[in-house]
Amino acid sequence: MTSTAMPTAGQHGLVAHSDGAFVPVQTRSERFRSVNVEDFAPVNGREHEWKLSPVAAFADLTAGELDGSTLPIETTEVAGIAVSRISRDDARIGAAGTPEDRASANAWSTFGEALLISVTGEDEKIAVVTRTGLGDAPRAAHTVIEAAPNSRGLVVLAGSGSARLSENVEILVGEGAQLTVVSLQEWDDEAVHLSSQFARLGRDSFLKHIVVSLGGKVVRVNPSTHLAEQGADIESLGLYFADAGQHLEQQVFVHHDAPHTRSRVTYKGALQGAGARSVWIGDVLIAQTAPGTDSYEQNRNLVLTDGTRADSVPNLEIETGDIEGAGHASATGRFDDEQLFYLMARGITEGEARRLVVRGFLTEIVQKIGSPDLEARLTAAVEAELEGR
Repeated sequence: MTSTAMPTAGQHGLVAHSDGAFVPVQTRSERFRSVNVEDFAPVNGREHEWKLSPVAAFADLTAGELDGSTLPIETTEVAGIAVSRISRDDARIGAAGTPEDRASANAWSTFGEALLISVTGEDEKIAVVTRTGLGDAPRAAHTVIEAAPNSRGLVVLAGSGSARLSENVEILVGEGAQLTVVSLQEWDDEAVHLSSQFARLGRDSFLKHIVVSLGGKVVRVNPSTHLAEQGADIESLGLYFADAGQHLEQQVFVHHDAPHTRSRVTYKGALQGAGARSVWIGDVLIAQTAPGTDSYEQNRNLVLTDGTRADSVPNLEIETGDIEGAGHASATGRFDDEQLFYLMARGITEGEARRLVVRGFLTEIVQKIGSPDLEARLTAAVEAELEGR
Protein backbone atom coordinates (compact mmCIF):
# COMPACT_ATOMS: atom_id res chain seq x y z
CA MET A 1 0.00 0.00 0.00
CA THR A 2 1.69 3.19 -1.18
CA SER A 3 0.87 6.84 -1.54
CA THR A 4 -0.68 8.11 -4.76
CA ALA A 5 0.33 11.68 -5.51
CA MET A 6 0.97 13.88 -8.51
CA PRO A 7 4.62 14.69 -9.32
CA THR A 8 6.16 17.22 -6.91
CA ALA A 9 2.94 17.31 -4.90
CA GLY A 10 2.88 19.05 -1.55
CA GLN A 11 0.33 18.59 1.18
CA HIS A 12 -3.28 18.16 0.03
CA GLY A 13 -2.43 18.13 -3.68
CA LEU A 14 -0.66 21.48 -3.90
CA VAL A 15 1.73 21.37 -6.83
CA ALA A 16 4.94 23.37 -6.94
CA HIS A 17 5.87 25.36 -10.05
CA SER A 18 9.41 26.07 -11.10
CA ASP A 19 9.27 29.52 -9.51
CA GLY A 20 8.39 28.02 -6.16
CA ALA A 21 4.77 29.22 -6.17
CA PHE A 22 1.84 26.96 -5.40
CA VAL A 23 -1.56 26.64 -7.02
CA PRO A 24 -4.58 25.30 -5.15
CA VAL A 25 -6.41 22.13 -6.04
CA GLN A 26 -8.87 22.99 -8.82
CA THR A 27 -10.84 19.74 -9.14
CA ARG A 28 -11.78 16.72 -7.04
CA SER A 29 -9.66 14.48 -9.27
CA GLU A 30 -6.52 16.43 -8.32
CA ARG A 31 -6.79 15.77 -4.61
CA PHE A 32 -3.82 14.32 -2.82
CA ARG A 33 -4.20 10.66 -1.82
CA SER A 34 -2.25 8.51 0.58
CA VAL A 35 -2.76 5.59 2.96
CA ASN A 36 -0.26 7.08 5.42
CA VAL A 37 -1.63 9.53 7.96
CA GLU A 38 1.73 11.30 8.31
CA ASP A 39 1.47 12.41 4.67
CA PHE A 40 -1.42 14.73 5.58
CA ALA A 41 -1.04 18.01 7.41
CA PRO A 42 -2.93 18.47 10.69
CA VAL A 43 -6.57 19.40 10.19
CA ASN A 44 -7.41 23.03 11.00
CA GLY A 45 -10.82 23.33 9.35
CA ARG A 46 -9.72 25.61 6.52
CA GLU A 47 -8.98 22.77 4.10
CA HIS A 48 -11.35 22.33 1.16
CA GLU A 49 -12.45 18.90 2.41
CA TRP A 50 -13.07 20.07 5.99
CA LYS A 51 -14.26 23.67 5.71
CA LEU A 52 -17.93 22.78 6.31
CA SER A 53 -17.23 20.23 9.06
CA PRO A 54 -17.08 20.73 12.87
CA VAL A 55 -13.47 19.54 13.04
CA ALA A 56 -13.05 20.25 16.76
CA ALA A 57 -15.75 17.67 17.51
CA PHE A 58 -13.62 14.82 16.15
CA ALA A 59 -10.01 15.95 16.54
CA ASP A 60 -9.24 12.61 18.23
CA LEU A 61 -10.18 10.80 14.98
CA THR A 62 -8.00 12.97 12.73
CA ALA A 63 -4.97 13.50 14.96
CA GLY A 64 -5.11 11.05 17.84
CA GLU A 65 -4.22 7.39 18.23
CA LEU A 66 -6.99 4.99 17.24
CA ASP A 67 -7.82 1.53 18.52
CA GLY A 68 -7.49 -0.67 15.45
CA SER A 69 -8.63 -3.90 17.07
CA THR A 70 -11.46 -5.94 15.57
CA LEU A 71 -14.90 -4.38 15.96
CA PRO A 72 -17.66 -6.53 17.46
CA ILE A 73 -20.36 -7.32 14.91
CA GLU A 74 -23.76 -8.95 14.88
CA THR A 75 -24.94 -10.86 11.81
CA THR A 76 -26.86 -13.94 10.75
CA GLU A 77 -25.79 -16.66 8.35
CA VAL A 78 -27.11 -16.15 4.82
CA ALA A 79 -26.41 -18.57 1.98
CA GLY A 80 -24.28 -16.82 -0.61
CA ILE A 81 -23.00 -14.09 1.74
CA ALA A 82 -19.96 -14.98 3.83
CA VAL A 83 -18.47 -12.83 6.59
CA SER A 84 -14.81 -13.33 7.53
CA ARG A 85 -11.57 -11.47 8.36
CA ILE A 86 -8.60 -10.72 6.14
CA SER A 87 -5.14 -9.33 6.89
CA ARG A 88 -3.81 -5.91 5.93
CA ASP A 89 -1.66 -7.40 3.16
CA ASP A 90 -4.61 -8.97 1.32
CA ALA A 91 -4.61 -7.91 -2.34
CA ARG A 92 -8.17 -6.59 -2.06
CA ILE A 93 -7.13 -3.93 0.44
CA GLY A 94 -6.74 -0.73 -1.56
CA ALA A 95 -8.29 -2.12 -4.74
CA ALA A 96 -11.28 0.25 -4.62
CA GLY A 97 -9.69 3.51 -3.55
CA THR A 98 -7.19 5.49 -1.48
CA PRO A 99 -7.80 7.98 1.35
CA GLU A 100 -8.18 11.64 0.42
CA ASP A 101 -8.26 13.08 3.93
CA ARG A 102 -6.47 12.69 7.24
CA ALA A 103 -9.30 10.92 9.09
CA SER A 104 -9.52 8.23 6.43
CA ALA A 105 -5.74 7.83 6.35
CA ASN A 106 -5.57 7.64 10.14
CA ALA A 107 -8.03 4.74 10.12
CA TRP A 108 -6.17 3.07 7.23
CA SER A 109 -2.84 3.35 9.05
CA THR A 110 -4.27 1.87 12.24
CA PHE A 111 -6.67 -1.01 11.55
CA GLY A 112 -5.52 -4.55 12.30
CA GLU A 113 -7.68 -6.96 10.32
CA ALA A 114 -10.37 -6.03 7.79
CA LEU A 115 -13.91 -7.35 7.77
CA LEU A 116 -14.65 -9.14 4.48
CA ILE A 117 -18.23 -9.56 3.25
CA SER A 118 -18.28 -11.82 0.18
CA VAL A 119 -21.33 -12.07 -2.10
CA THR A 120 -21.64 -15.02 -4.50
CA GLY A 121 -24.43 -16.66 -6.48
CA GLU A 122 -27.05 -15.25 -8.82
CA ASP A 123 -30.02 -15.55 -6.45
CA GLU A 124 -31.27 -12.55 -4.45
CA LYS A 125 -30.29 -12.49 -0.76
CA ILE A 126 -29.96 -10.01 2.09
CA ALA A 127 -27.43 -9.81 4.91
CA VAL A 128 -27.35 -7.30 7.77
CA VAL A 129 -24.04 -6.68 9.56
CA THR A 130 -24.37 -4.47 12.65
CA ARG A 131 -21.67 -2.74 14.68
CA THR A 132 -23.06 -1.74 18.07
CA GLY A 133 -21.88 -0.54 21.45
CA LEU A 134 -18.37 0.41 20.34
CA GLY A 135 -17.80 2.64 23.37
CA ASP A 136 -16.41 6.16 23.68
CA ALA A 137 -12.76 5.46 22.79
CA PRO A 138 -11.64 6.51 19.28
CA ARG A 139 -11.52 3.48 16.99
CA ALA A 140 -10.56 2.53 13.43
CA ALA A 141 -12.10 -0.04 11.10
CA HIS A 142 -11.79 -1.35 7.56
CA THR A 143 -14.43 -3.29 5.63
CA VAL A 144 -14.28 -4.89 2.19
CA ILE A 145 -17.52 -5.87 0.42
CA GLU A 146 -16.82 -8.02 -2.64
CA ALA A 147 -19.46 -9.10 -5.16
CA ALA A 148 -18.29 -11.94 -7.41
CA PRO A 149 -18.94 -11.70 -11.18
CA ASN A 150 -22.66 -12.05 -12.02
CA SER A 151 -23.62 -12.27 -8.35
CA ARG A 152 -26.57 -10.54 -6.71
CA GLY A 153 -27.21 -9.43 -3.18
CA LEU A 154 -28.07 -6.71 -0.67
CA VAL A 155 -25.72 -5.91 2.20
CA VAL A 156 -26.71 -3.62 5.08
CA LEU A 157 -23.79 -2.23 7.10
CA ALA A 158 -25.44 -0.75 10.19
CA GLY A 159 -24.23 1.18 13.22
CA SER A 160 -26.00 1.67 16.53
CA GLY A 161 -25.18 2.48 20.14
CA SER A 162 -22.16 4.50 21.24
CA ALA A 163 -19.18 5.12 18.95
CA ARG A 164 -16.26 7.33 18.03
CA LEU A 165 -15.35 5.63 14.78
CA SER A 166 -13.26 6.45 11.73
CA GLU A 167 -13.49 3.80 9.03
CA ASN A 168 -12.90 2.92 5.40
CA VAL A 169 -15.28 0.75 3.40
CA GLU A 170 -14.22 -0.72 0.05
CA ILE A 171 -16.80 -2.11 -2.37
CA LEU A 172 -15.64 -4.29 -5.28
CA VAL A 173 -18.34 -5.10 -7.82
CA GLY A 174 -17.35 -7.80 -10.32
CA GLU A 175 -18.30 -8.04 -13.98
CA GLY A 176 -22.05 -8.33 -14.46
CA ALA A 177 -22.77 -8.27 -10.71
CA GLN A 178 -25.75 -6.43 -9.22
CA LEU A 179 -25.13 -5.29 -5.66
CA THR A 180 -26.99 -3.07 -3.20
CA VAL A 181 -25.11 -1.68 -0.20
CA VAL A 182 -26.96 0.24 2.53
CA SER A 183 -24.87 2.24 5.01
CA LEU A 184 -27.24 2.76 7.93
CA GLN A 185 -26.33 5.16 10.76
CA GLU A 186 -28.61 4.87 13.80
CA TRP A 187 -26.04 5.77 16.44
CA ASP A 188 -26.72 7.17 19.91
CA ASP A 189 -27.12 10.92 20.28
CA GLU A 190 -23.46 11.62 21.18
CA ALA A 191 -21.81 9.24 18.68
CA VAL A 192 -19.29 10.45 16.08
CA HIS A 193 -18.78 8.50 12.85
CA LEU A 194 -16.50 9.35 9.92
CA SER A 195 -16.73 6.93 6.99
CA SER A 196 -14.95 7.01 3.63
CA GLN A 197 -16.52 4.53 1.24
CA PHE A 198 -14.83 3.59 -2.03
CA ALA A 199 -16.44 1.55 -4.80
CA ARG A 200 -14.94 0.12 -8.00
CA LEU A 201 -17.35 -1.17 -10.63
CA GLY A 202 -16.44 -3.78 -13.24
CA ARG A 203 -17.78 -4.20 -16.75
CA ASP A 204 -21.59 -4.10 -17.06
CA SER A 205 -21.99 -4.15 -13.28
CA PHE A 206 -24.56 -2.27 -11.21
CA LEU A 207 -24.25 -0.85 -7.70
CA LYS A 208 -27.05 0.72 -5.72
CA HIS A 209 -25.37 2.54 -2.84
CA ILE A 210 -27.64 4.02 -0.17
CA VAL A 211 -26.59 6.19 2.77
CA VAL A 212 -29.16 6.57 5.56
CA SER A 213 -28.09 8.85 8.42
CA LEU A 214 -30.52 9.35 11.29
CA GLY A 215 -28.58 9.05 14.56
CA GLY A 216 -25.31 10.41 15.89
CA LYS A 217 -23.95 13.80 16.94
CA VAL A 218 -21.63 14.09 13.93
CA VAL A 219 -21.92 11.69 11.00
CA ARG A 220 -19.82 12.20 7.86
CA VAL A 221 -20.16 9.55 5.13
CA ASN A 222 -18.26 10.18 1.90
CA PRO A 223 -18.95 7.71 -0.95
CA SER A 224 -16.58 7.66 -3.94
CA THR A 225 -17.44 5.54 -6.97
CA HIS A 226 -15.04 4.63 -9.77
CA LEU A 227 -16.87 3.52 -12.92
CA ALA A 228 -13.76 1.78 -14.12
CA GLU A 229 -15.04 -0.42 -16.94
CA GLN A 230 -17.47 -0.15 -19.83
CA GLY A 231 -21.16 -0.32 -19.04
CA ALA A 232 -20.78 0.22 -15.28
CA ASP A 233 -23.82 1.77 -13.59
CA ILE A 234 -24.19 3.43 -10.16
CA GLU A 235 -27.36 4.58 -8.41
CA SER A 236 -26.21 6.61 -5.41
CA LEU A 237 -28.98 7.44 -2.95
CA GLY A 238 -29.09 9.20 0.39
CA LEU A 239 -31.59 9.97 3.13
CA TYR A 240 -30.85 12.02 6.24
CA PHE A 241 -32.81 13.69 9.03
CA ALA A 242 -30.92 16.24 11.14
CA ASP A 243 -32.26 17.20 14.56
CA ALA A 244 -31.23 20.03 16.88
CA GLY A 245 -27.45 20.20 17.29
CA GLN A 246 -26.85 17.32 14.85
CA HIS A 247 -24.37 17.52 11.96
CA LEU A 248 -24.96 15.12 9.05
CA GLU A 249 -22.58 15.36 6.11
CA GLN A 250 -21.94 13.52 2.85
CA GLN A 251 -19.44 14.31 0.12
CA VAL A 252 -20.23 12.22 -2.96
CA PHE A 253 -17.78 11.63 -5.82
CA VAL A 254 -18.57 9.77 -9.06
CA HIS A 255 -15.72 9.20 -11.50
CA HIS A 256 -16.77 8.16 -15.01
CA ASP A 257 -13.62 6.57 -16.39
CA ALA A 258 -14.88 4.17 -19.08
CA PRO A 259 -17.20 4.30 -22.11
CA HIS A 260 -20.99 4.13 -21.80
CA THR A 261 -21.17 4.38 -18.03
CA ARG A 262 -24.18 5.72 -16.14
CA SER A 263 -24.74 7.42 -12.79
CA ARG A 264 -27.74 8.74 -10.91
CA VAL A 265 -27.21 10.54 -7.61
CA THR A 266 -30.22 11.49 -5.47
CA TYR A 267 -29.88 12.66 -1.87
CA LYS A 268 -32.78 13.99 0.21
CA GLY A 269 -32.76 15.37 3.71
CA ALA A 270 -34.95 17.02 6.31
CA LEU A 271 -33.84 19.35 9.10
CA GLN A 272 -35.56 20.44 12.30
CA GLY A 273 -34.44 22.12 15.52
CA ALA A 274 -31.93 24.79 16.45
CA GLY A 275 -28.46 24.02 15.14
CA ALA A 276 -29.53 21.15 12.88
CA ARG A 277 -26.99 21.08 10.05
CA SER A 278 -26.57 19.09 6.85
CA VAL A 279 -23.82 19.23 4.26
CA TRP A 280 -24.01 17.66 0.81
CA ILE A 281 -21.27 18.05 -1.77
CA GLY A 282 -21.67 16.20 -5.06
CA ASP A 283 -18.72 15.90 -7.44
CA VAL A 284 -19.02 14.21 -10.83
CA LEU A 285 -16.00 13.82 -13.13
CA ILE A 286 -16.52 12.66 -16.71
CA ALA A 287 -13.05 11.83 -18.00
CA GLN A 288 -11.81 11.88 -21.59
CA THR A 289 -11.86 8.09 -21.43
CA ALA A 290 -15.64 8.03 -20.84
CA PRO A 291 -17.51 8.76 -24.10
CA GLY A 292 -21.22 8.00 -24.02
CA THR A 293 -21.58 8.89 -20.33
CA ASP A 294 -25.04 9.47 -18.90
CA SER A 295 -24.96 11.27 -15.54
CA TYR A 296 -27.28 13.27 -13.29
CA GLU A 297 -27.04 14.32 -9.63
CA GLN A 298 -29.46 16.12 -7.35
CA ASN A 299 -29.85 17.11 -3.71
CA ARG A 300 -33.10 18.26 -2.07
CA ASN A 301 -33.47 19.58 1.46
CA LEU A 302 -36.68 20.23 3.38
CA VAL A 303 -36.40 22.72 6.23
CA LEU A 304 -38.98 22.09 8.95
CA THR A 305 -38.08 24.75 11.55
CA ASP A 306 -36.05 27.92 12.00
CA GLY A 307 -32.44 27.73 13.15
CA THR A 308 -31.29 25.05 10.70
CA ARG A 309 -28.68 25.18 7.95
CA ALA A 310 -28.32 23.07 4.81
CA ASP A 311 -25.25 23.41 2.57
CA SER A 312 -25.67 21.92 -0.89
CA VAL A 313 -22.88 22.12 -3.48
CA PRO A 314 -23.16 20.19 -6.78
CA ASN A 315 -20.12 20.16 -9.07
CA LEU A 316 -19.78 18.75 -12.57
CA GLU A 317 -16.51 18.42 -14.50
CA ILE A 318 -16.60 17.22 -18.13
CA GLU A 319 -13.46 16.41 -20.10
CA THR A 320 -15.13 15.02 -23.24
CA GLY A 321 -17.84 16.38 -25.51
CA ASP A 322 -19.07 12.92 -26.47
CA ILE A 323 -21.68 12.31 -23.77
CA GLU A 324 -25.33 11.28 -23.70
CA GLY A 325 -26.19 13.66 -20.90
CA ALA A 326 -24.96 15.33 -17.73
CA GLY A 327 -26.62 17.62 -15.26
CA HIS A 328 -27.17 18.54 -11.65
CA ALA A 329 -29.74 20.21 -9.43
CA SER A 330 -29.96 21.45 -5.86
CA ALA A 331 -32.83 22.91 -3.85
CA THR A 332 -33.47 23.80 -0.23
CA GLY A 333 -36.87 25.02 0.91
CA ARG A 334 -39.58 25.05 3.54
CA PHE A 335 -42.94 23.31 3.56
CA ASP A 336 -45.16 24.09 0.64
CA ASP A 337 -47.96 26.12 2.27
CA GLU A 338 -50.35 25.13 -0.50
CA GLN A 339 -49.79 21.44 0.23
CA LEU A 340 -50.44 21.99 3.93
CA PHE A 341 -53.55 24.05 3.20
CA TYR A 342 -54.87 21.38 0.82
CA LEU A 343 -54.49 18.65 3.43
CA MET A 344 -55.81 20.70 6.34
CA ALA A 345 -58.84 21.78 4.29
CA ARG A 346 -59.78 18.10 4.19
CA GLY A 347 -59.86 17.71 7.92
CA ILE A 348 -56.26 16.64 8.52
CA THR A 349 -54.55 18.27 11.50
CA GLU A 350 -51.50 20.45 10.90
CA GLY A 351 -49.20 17.99 12.65
CA GLU A 352 -50.41 15.04 10.62
CA ALA A 353 -50.27 17.11 7.43
CA ARG A 354 -46.63 17.94 8.10
CA ARG A 355 -45.83 14.27 8.69
CA LEU A 356 -47.52 13.32 5.40
CA VAL A 357 -45.53 15.92 3.46
CA VAL A 358 -42.18 14.82 4.95
CA ARG A 359 -43.01 11.15 4.50
CA GLY A 360 -43.88 11.75 0.85
CA PHE A 361 -40.68 13.77 0.36
CA LEU A 362 -38.43 11.00 1.69
CA THR A 363 -40.39 8.01 0.37
CA GLU A 364 -38.61 8.14 -2.99
CA ILE A 365 -35.39 7.03 -1.31
CA VAL A 366 -36.90 4.53 1.12
CA GLN A 367 -38.83 2.68 -1.58
CA LYS A 368 -35.69 2.09 -3.66
CA ILE A 369 -33.91 0.02 -1.02
CA GLY A 370 -35.38 -3.29 -2.16
CA SER A 371 -36.06 -4.79 1.27
CA PRO A 372 -39.65 -4.47 2.56
CA ASP A 373 -38.56 -5.12 6.15
CA LEU A 374 -35.86 -2.45 6.05
CA GLU A 375 -38.15 0.00 4.25
CA ALA A 376 -40.78 -0.41 6.97
CA ARG A 377 -38.14 0.03 9.66
CA LEU A 378 -36.86 3.26 8.13
CA THR A 379 -40.36 4.62 7.61
CA ALA A 380 -41.00 4.08 11.33
CA ALA A 381 -37.66 5.73 12.18
CA VAL A 382 -38.56 8.83 10.14
CA GLU A 383 -41.93 8.98 11.90
CA ALA A 384 -40.09 8.87 15.25
CA GLU A 385 -37.83 11.74 14.14
CA LEU A 386 -40.86 13.83 13.24
CA GLU A 387 -42.36 13.21 16.66
CA GLY A 388 -39.08 14.19 18.33
CA ARG A 389 -38.34 10.82 19.89
